[in-house]
Amino acid sequence: MTGEGSDGRTAGGAGAWSDDAAEFRAFFARHYGELARLAHAMSGDAEAADDLAADAMAALWHRWDRVRGADRPLAYARGVVAHLVRSRIRGAVRERRRIALFWDRRSERAEDPDVPAVLDVRSALRALPFRKRACVVLRHAFDLSERETAVALGISVGTVKSQTSKGMAELQRALGPRPAAGSAARRS
Repeated sequence: MTGEGSDGRTAGGAGAWSDDAAEFRAFFARHYGELARLAHAMSGDAEAADDLAADAMAALWHRWDRVRGADRPLAYARGVVAHLVRSRIRGAVRERRRIALFWDRRSERAEDPDVPAVLDVRSALRALPFRKRACVVLRHAFDLSERETAVALGISVGTVKSQTSKGMAELQRALGPRPAAGSAARRS
């Protein structure tokens, strides 16, 4: 009886699938430790190294026919690890930049937050339909561009523009006019 495995390989009694699996297990046993050390050296993150090496091995298994046919399968595996590390580092850098931008903007504001105002804004945001709320938050709290917001939400740039505009208008209506900073001090 011949069936097809989850990775598309055909399994038979003594077929190619079992040979592939045995060959891959041997490759895994021989090189996993080295790939984990490489991931650790490249990323500087011991905890992430095992995950990166495991992700690389999973990717290698899905392309095992190509990998084992390569002149230097271990070099191919190292390239996969390097790519995964690079992707993880880039993602971490992007996230740090977003967080830094968010916190830099917060430091420009008053040191102590106006808790009732924060609660009012959160409540007003919760009242918005999801798409408007998502557009407003991504554009204004996370400072994503219209294009980045469109990609994140899987919508067009035009939709981001209109939903953000409508969402901000609804927030302004819900929150009402706010006194300008320092106007209370002038009254006294």
